[in-house]
Amino acid sequence: MKKYKFTINDISYEAKILSVVDQVITLELNGSTYEVTLDKENQQTKTPKLVVQAAPVATANDIAKTAPATALGDIKSPLPGTITGVLCKVGDTISIGQKVITLEAMKMENNIESDKAGVVKEIKVSKGTAVMEGDILIVIG
Repeated sequence: MKKYKFTINDISYEAKILSVVDQVITLELNGSTYEVTLDKENQQTKTPKLVVQAAPVATANDIAKTAPATALGDIKSPLPGTITGVLCKVGDTISIGQKVITLEAMKMENNIESDKAGVVKEIKVSKGTAVMEGDILIVIG
């Protein structure tokens, strides 16, 4: 199992390649499992070329310490999708790593976890809300 750590738009990701069967790659990205199908034109290449360098895998505490701070304690959507559940309410005290939202993206349910501790000041989405990457979901104070 290969592990990779990378950052896109100041958001840290940890990916683990679980299996590669023909053109289907099963991988775990920040704790959620995905199946990715490669385009047919990529099948001609026998050895895939990865543009990501392997790095030491950080623990959840390391990631929390180095996670970029967002303005006003915002928890933002990491990808476009539809909200399938809100797991907290205004006034709740939440901790780093606590699941606060479930988001369906590409027919997969993803748990959105808080990258900061504090009190929920505002919830900007509800079940069924369509969101884009970077949309503010919850404001933490």
